[in-house]
Amino acid sequence: MKGYTVPRTSTGKASLVPPPPWHYVGDFLVVDYWADPDAVRAVLPEGLDPHPDPGRCAAVFADWQSCSEGGEEILDPIRSHYREFFIVVNALFEGEEVTTCPFIWVDQDFALARGWIQGFPKKLGSIWMTRTFGLDVPADPGLKPGGRHGATCSARGRQIAEMTLTIEGESAEGPRHNAPPIINVRHFPRLAAGRHGDPQVHELVRAVSRDRAISRVFAGPATLALHPAPGEEHDSLAPVRIDRGYRFTFGYTVDDLKTVKELA
Repeated sequence: MKGYTVPRTSTGKASLVPPPPWHYVGDFLVVDYWADPDAVRAVLPEGLDPHPDPGRCAAVFADWQSCSEGGEEILDPIRSHYREFFIVVNALFEGEEVTTCPFIWVDQDFALARGWIQGFPKKLGSIWMTRTFGLDVPADPGLKPGGRHGATCSARGRQIAEMTLTIEGESAEGPRHNAPPIINVRHFPRLAAGRHGDPQVHELVRAVSRDRAISRVFAGPATLALHPAPGEEHDSLAPVRIDRGYRFTFGYTVDDLKTVKELA
């Protein structure tokens, strides 16, 4: 049987996710903000310590295009386009500044499965972002002072998050709260009775990437709201203070995943 993921077949063509490398490019809207420090500490996985500035978070909306090594998905856009919304919190790993992602929603099944492989706790949602096309017309906010951008996320018919950005100008620095490398938890439980507390896989992992590229970064005042919803806990990280918002395009390639700590 062939295939990187299920369903595996004699040819492997039905596999939901092709093998890496995975190439990504996408438009981003990011809000740097602070949540309640106790709420941030509560979502830190074991093996990570609180950041010296313990409330630091970032809310990230991304409109992605991705492909595997052959690039066939580019010609079949439903297999390459997806959007997601996620929150990262700042932490320390063995004294190094890192981020970790406690909550994330995505709108395509292949991106959901690919995220679980990499340790992202992805759930299905509906994500929308303002687009820009490089034309000076009323329907295009552009990347110029006064340009207004927004994004929303909902899941299971409930509102999850919304943000806005009004561009003031170009930023030399870019967002800071999602800049440190990301360390996530890969967790796959057992189904066997009596062994639910003994997961098959439980480890801290760090993505191995290359060929990172970024556009000019635009920044300005931002708003962010995280809404309570049944079966969700992301609103515990609602902002108590907002710094700035950012708009840019970013691309990179993921080749591998490094296990940095096995968790009991």
